[in-house]
Amino acid sequence: MGKLVVSLDGVVIKEVQITKDKTTLGRRPYNDIVIDNLAVSGEHAVLQMVGTDVFIEDLNSTNGTYINGKAVKKQLLSHNDTVEIGKYKIKYLVDDGTDYEKTMIMKQGAPAPASYSHGFAHTSAQGGPSSGFGGLGQAVIPGTIKVLNGAAAGREVALTKVVTTVGKPGVQVASITKRPGGYVFAHVEGANRPTINGNPLVGDTLHLKNGDVIELAGTQMQFIQV
Repeated sequence: MGKLVVSLDGVVIKEVQITKDKTTLGRRPYNDIVIDNLAVSGEHAVLQMVGTDVFIEDLNSTNGTYINGKAVKKQLLSHNDTVEIGKYKIKYLVDDGTDYEKTMIMKQGAPAPASYSHGFAHTSAQGGPSSGFGGLGQAVIPGTIKVLNGAAAGREVALTKVVTTVGKPGVQVASITKRPGGYVFAHVEGANRPTINGNPLVGDTLHLKNGDVIELAGTQMQFIQV
């Protein structure tokens, strides 16, 4: 089974398993993989699974689809190929069951608000030489996020994995990536940008500082790193 690892400026923002015969990619919210960036067309590309093979086809996008730096119309993907769409890099990996570990947060104890029960916080850890992302942030002081409002108020989520995504899929999602220099916050999807300390996120990424208050999809969280 193949998977896609989406990154922006070296920050991994999402991981997607390829499980359908057709997987669409674009800026519009109805795509299977939504990349909310003006450099990405509304319906940019489609991935087609034929047996164990995965093809990517550009859907006459404005800025084109590139694989390993070369513009393509339709091409078979190979393990470790890098698809480039705008400023985003999407690495295709053939899943051998060892590169990634997935852990759903907030499945124990008091239930999360209904709107967050399917994606409040999801962590994805990369490891192994084939992933290209292993070993990030090993020396970083561990951080946590603490929920400040709603039914989950007071709950703390340890940022122990390389990538933690927070928010409500399809509405507003952000990621927190552990890097050697600290934790980086990135907007993943949603028409409205999340806020940091009451100010909308400017640019695509921001280095978090101890005490920063994040708000997205109506939930406030505080980043703690001591």
